[in-house]
Amino acid sequence: MIGDNQDNIEFIEEKQERKESKLGSIKDLLDGSLIANDFVAKQLPYIVFLVILAFIYIANRYHAEKVVRANIELSQEISDLRAEAITTSSELMFISKQSEVSKLIEKRGLGLKESVVPPRKIIIEN
Repeated sequence: MIGDNQDNIEFIEEKQERKESKLGSIKDLLDGSLIANDFVAKQLPYIVFLVILAFIYIANRYHAEKVVRANIELSQEISDLRAEAITTSSELMFISKQSEVSKLIEKRGLGLKESVVPPRKIIIEN
């Protein structure tokens, strides 16, 4: 009887079900079945949001670099213009000295002479 009981036992093979990970494998990514997965389809708006956020971040970085470059160029231009203004100012002060004015008058032959009489005040009484 013991042998008869053993004949009735059926061996049931347990199929090892492959546990699918929620993210999938590289093969799934390459053949496109990963995108058709329900989990990924549900997360698609979030993924699109992250991609748009990444594009905004990259654009912001390029814009910031452009602003910094423009700032550096403007600072250099201000420095150059300040140096030019100082140079022009010093040349004007040098040319407007009395001795330089008299030299220029003689050089150009205008026929003007420097006054040796000091100026006087004119007082008008009512």
